[in-house]
Parts: sequence; C-alpha cells; structure tokens
Amino acid sequence: MDRRRAVRRVGGVVFAANLALVAAKAVVWWTTGSIAVGSEAVNSLADVAYSLVVLGGLYLTTQPPDFEHPHGHERIEPFVSLFVAVGVLAAGAAVIWSASTSLLAGTYGRSAGLAGVVVLTGTAVAKYVLYYYCLDVAERHHSPAIRATALDNRNDILTAGAALAGVVGSAAGYPILDPVAALVVALGILYTGYEIVRDNVNYLVGAAPPENLREEILDRALAHPKVEGAHDVVAHYVGPEVDVSLHVEVEGEMSLYEAHGIETEIIESVREIPEVDDVFVHVDPKELGEWKAADTE
Repeated sequence: MDRRRAVRRVGGVVFAANLALVAAKAVVWWTTGSIAVGSEAVNSLADVAYSLVVLGGLYLTTQPPDFEHPHGHERIEPFVSLFVAVGVLAAGAAVIWSASTSLLAGTYGRSAGLAGVVVLTGTAVAKYVLYYYCLDVAERHHSPAIRATALDNRNDILTAGAALAGVVGSAAGYPILDPVAALVVALGILYTGYEIVRDNVNYLVGAAPPENLREEILDRALAHPKVEGAHDVVAHYVGPEVDVSLHVEVEGEMSLYEAHGIETEIIESVREIPEVDDVFVHVDPKELGEWKAADTE
C-alpha cells in the first residue's frame, strides 16, 4: 500500500474508533456521574476533535507534488501534529479543572460500577491495538502526524487504567479515588501533549537527525570505490524528511564526466535511506587536502 492510502486509512480508523469510545463513555458518565469516566469521555472527545484535524491534515500532506510545492506537501505534517498537541493539552487542562473542583468541594461522583469497568477495559484494549497499528504505519511511512497519534493512543492505555483504578476504588467504598484517578489521567494527557510538541518542534526548526543516520550517510559515501574521503556532512530535518549535503574526495585527474557519475551514484545510494529526501554532493579533488579524518569516524 502506498503512503497516501496508508496514512489516510489510519486517520479514518482512528476517527471511527474514537467516536465509538466517546459515545460509550458518555453514556456511562451520564448514567453514573463518575468523574473518572467523565475525564476519559473528555479525553476521547478531544481525540475525536484531533482525529478530524489529522484527517484534514493528512489529506493535504498526501497530495502529490505540484508547481508551487515541487517536493510534495509532507512538510505540513509537523503542523498537523502540533494541532494534535494543542487538543491534547486542552483536554488535560479541562480534566484537571473538573477533578480539582470536585476534590476541593468534596463532591465525588458515584461509582460507575460494572458498566465503568467494562467500558474502561474495552478502551484499554482498543487503544492497545490502535497504538501498535499507528506506530507500524508511522515507522514504515515516516509520518510524524501518525506517530503523534500513536503516542496519544499509547498514553490512553495508561489513562484508562488509572480511571479504572478510580472506578474500582470508588466501588470499594473510597469515592475520593474517583477524582484522584481523574487527576492521574490528566497528568498522562498533558505528558502526551508535551511529547508531541517536543518531537515536532525539531522538524520545524531544522534540527539534526539522530547520529546513526549521519553515520549511515557517511558510510554510503565512503563505500564508493573511487571515493577516498568525505567531509562537511550536514543533515537536517525539513519537515519530517531529511536533506543532506556533503563533500567527497576523488582523484583530481579524472574527467568531469567520471566525477559526475560518482556524484550521481552517491546521491542515489544516500536517497535509498527512507528518511532522506534531497541529497547534494560536492566533488573535491583529493589533492586539495580538504579531507578531515574526524568526519570518517
């Protein structure tokens, strides 16, 4: 399946799942008044909202290249991810307000009983499946928006567990555990928002990729039989993709045609790395002595 179809399908699946979960939690919340279940309903409602943003964003990012965007539209994805983060952080703040108000006033929700246990257990199972599904697609297609969705689903497993503990504790005669569990849920929600912001700011500011990727780029350049050294290897994010520039050292007496052929072969080799988009190779005569041994370590 190509990238466009894969990421759009994820958006649709996640939206449908979150819509079903918010409906189930809302029913239990309405009938029992459990704050822990209510916090999970708010969490799922935020998930539905960001799912819509992700769906719209993924539609834009998977459009083919055009005259104004010759490299495609994937660079929009970090902005989509940041919209997800805003929704996640807002949901966390709302849950903290509700739970704190309940604790200060001493008005705790009623136990959600068996219905709460069932809906929260089902949430944890559903989010476990969605987490691994989204993570697999994000890794295979290098999509930061889908990775942000995966992180949110992973966090939802933990928050559902915290809410479940609150429901069980309330049923056992400790109603204060219901809003306490809601606060734990809120902290988990806020941490997920932080993770998403942290990861995607790097894409937007052109940060360097992990060192092992730079090493692989250098190894591929030096693997060419006619390359005798490489230096000034620069790799940085442009959106979720990596642009690369480097200098390679070759014999100075070779023809321009042969040097051009070496350049082309190195570009093609480095572009085979899935994360890499553009590659710029500058060919230097080795006699100039610009090669730097430190760059080959």
